[in-house]
Amino acid sequence: MNTALLLVATTAVQVVLSLACLALPAIAPKVAGALGVPAALVGYWVSLVYGGAMVSTLMGGPMVRRFGATRISQAALTLGALGMVLASVAWLPVLAAAALLTGLGYGLVNPASSLLLARAAGPRNRNLIFSIKQTGVPLGGMLAGLAAPPLAQAFGWQWAPAGVAVLCLALALGLQPWRAAWDADRDPGARFRENPLAGLALIWGRPALRFLSLAAFAFAVVQLCLTAFTVTMLVEEAGYGLVAAGAVMSVVQFSGVAGRLLWGLLADRLGSLAVLALIAVVMAGAAAITAQVAPSWPQGAVVALLFVFGLSAIGWNGVYLAEVARITPLDEVSRATGASLFFTFGGVLVGPSAFALLVGPMGGYGATYGLLAVVGAAGLGLILLAITRRAPGARPGTTP
Repeated sequence: MNTALLLVATTAVQVVLSLACLALPAIAPKVAGALGVPAALVGYWVSLVYGGAMVSTLMGGPMVRRFGATRISQAALTLGALGMVLASVAWLPVLAAAALLTGLGYGLVNPASSLLLARAAGPRNRNLIFSIKQTGVPLGGMLAGLAAPPLAQAFGWQWAPAGVAVLCLALALGLQPWRAAWDADRDPGARFRENPLAGLALIWGRPALRFLSLAAFAFAVVQLCLTAFTVTMLVEEAGYGLVAAGAVMSVVQFSGVAGRLLWGLLADRLGSLAVLALIAVVMAGAAAITAQVAPSWPQGAVVALLFVFGLSAIGWNGVYLAEVARITPLDEVSRATGASLFFTFGGVLVGPSAFALLVGPMGGYGATYGLLAVVGAAGLGLILLAITRRAPGARPGTTP
């Protein structure tokens, strides 16, 4: 198996489906204006996306075993394409259905890619390989920030999701030549229907996985609130234009790319859990400072702050997924990854909706970001608990 080609393919799938999830948040003020609704409703789009992901991620393990990781990746892209087609319809009920379809596709990505990468990665580079693949999330966000606003301004907002639909279908077809080789270990006779709670029982029965998954819930709340509301906060409270705010969002997403590579390199040397604890400290501090942002702040200071925020809040995922794979037997990686991501997607489901509800009572977007400092601190506490419950003899970078 060609590790480099596999890494490129899995990263590309992550990029395109992340772009699908974030295309509408990148143009939220434009869409809201066309529909005559508050821009803060973008939080409900994000929550519906990840609500769909919570459903599909629990079934990811058995689906991968039966149909193969590559075929499931193609199915995920197809669902994303259907979601983006519906997302070009200017009617709230259809947009809600579009979010759910997009999320159903997104929830299948990591159970599939984690199995492929767990086979290819060795102990000395596991964190880096998983982190490189996970750069696809902020790279997709960068594309959303750079491409969606100009498309919306020039041709109308519907062109942004329509373009993403084309990319999803093109990549699904592009994976076909490698499907037979990469899915050679699939079991056509495997049970497709199994108790979806079995994966959750696996997570809950192992303390290290339990606390790690709960920490991922907290981190996901912070991450998706940052990515979902950055553009709207800058437009409505800091006086930025839509294109300029989209460019800042791209900087934030780029910091997530840099963070995933940086944290992956550090984790292969210092250990995954130690690095996740450091990320939580930076995340909580950046959230607390973001609460103080005002229109008088220089643009450079705002960008620098949000860069550091993104470095931590968007940079943690690869190290987290590598740690799940490290402490899980290979034949359980897909199921454990899907079940653990159920908690992660739960954080995404709760976070943006709660943020949207709190913007009014808190007096604005900036002040609401201050609450995320508390969530980041809770994540730090859970990582420290995971460290204390690490399996005896387990070492960072090794499989117990």
